[in-house]
Amino acid sequence: MAKEKAMKKAHVLVIFTLLIFALLLLSSCAPNVRPASSDTSMPDTAPLTPDTSTLTSLTFMAGYKPQANLPFVGAYVAKEKGFFAENGLDVTIEHSPGRGEHVQLLVAGTVHVTTMDAATILQRRAEPGLPVVSIALIGQKGQQAFAALKESGLETPKDWEGKIVGYKGTPPPDLFALLAAAGADVNKVNLVNVGFDPRALSEKQVDVYPLFKSNEPYLLEKWGHKLTLWDAADYNVPTLGLAYVTSESYLTEHADTLTRFLRAALKGIAYAQANPDEAVEIVIKYAGPETDPAHMRYMLETELRDAQSEHGYGWQEAAQWQSLADMLVKYEALPGSTNVSAAFDTAIWKQAQSNR
Repeated sequence: MAKEKAMKKAHVLVIFTLLIFALLLLSSCAPNVRPASSDTSMPDTAPLTPDTSTLTSLTFMAGYKPQANLPFVGAYVAKEKGFFAENGLDVTIEHSPGRGEHVQLLVAGTVHVTTMDAATILQRRAEPGLPVVSIALIGQKGQQAFAALKESGLETPKDWEGKIVGYKGTPPPDLFALLAAAGADVNKVNLVNVGFDPRALSEKQVDVYPLFKSNEPYLLEKWGHKLTLWDAADYNVPTLGLAYVTSESYLTEHADTLTRFLRAALKGIAYAQANPDEAVEIVIKYAGPETDPAHMRYMLETELRDAQSEHGYGWQEAAQWQSLADMLVKYEALPGSTNVSAAFDTAIWKQAQSNR
């Protein structure tokens, strides 16, 4: 009996030994898997989430729907290429529905930077007295021009006498200044409100149509119409375009943040000029896949031309703003008491240049 128990015990011991040997053999053939480590210098298969905890938050609201207006493009590119992050900023990009909400939100402090037309900046400062300030003038020329169908035979604004000339909302002062510069008698021009549909020209409801240079000429030409364009700036009428704008209080309290925003946005504009195809792709990301890339390319190239300055993108000076104000006052679009120097600031632009 004792002998039988000893044999069973030996048998179990042999089986246990064989199991241990098999396990050791399997472990020697297994792949060499690195254990988890707290050493962050070692590679990790999971993508790292950028740490935004140290970045300064800022909200930029474009003054209209997503499209290739140059100040919009500057922000889009700066966001997508990491230029804002390079400057220590976490920028949220939003868009105004187009009814002036961006200005209201800027003044309320919800938005920190937006875009406005230079003439509108002066007018809103005068009435109702909004504390808005341009920190960079992107459009060195105005956004608007006047168009006629080439088949009409109109060659100069002098030829507008006896014709129907449209305007959007209210007759703009640069329309009167352009007529005066060309020697036309405004009393012989039939002015009518045509709204914002360029078909008013293609359907010959008017002889001359006011359009946004970077947008509506593309549409009319796409519809098969050849145009004659008149830009008031070509007749030495002082006009200015879109600017990056902040509030007086934010400018006072966050000058360094604005400097970093502007440095990145201007770098975005320069990148868009050097890489227009990629810039248009970035615009489409914001505007949506239904957007016409050729239309956005036309808009970008048009606004790049009007943004040119011997001093670089965004430059502005007192003489520009004063000339614009004088023209607005002359045609009763601005009170003569308006403080022009408070409408713009050059320090942020200069600091952005010096720190590049």
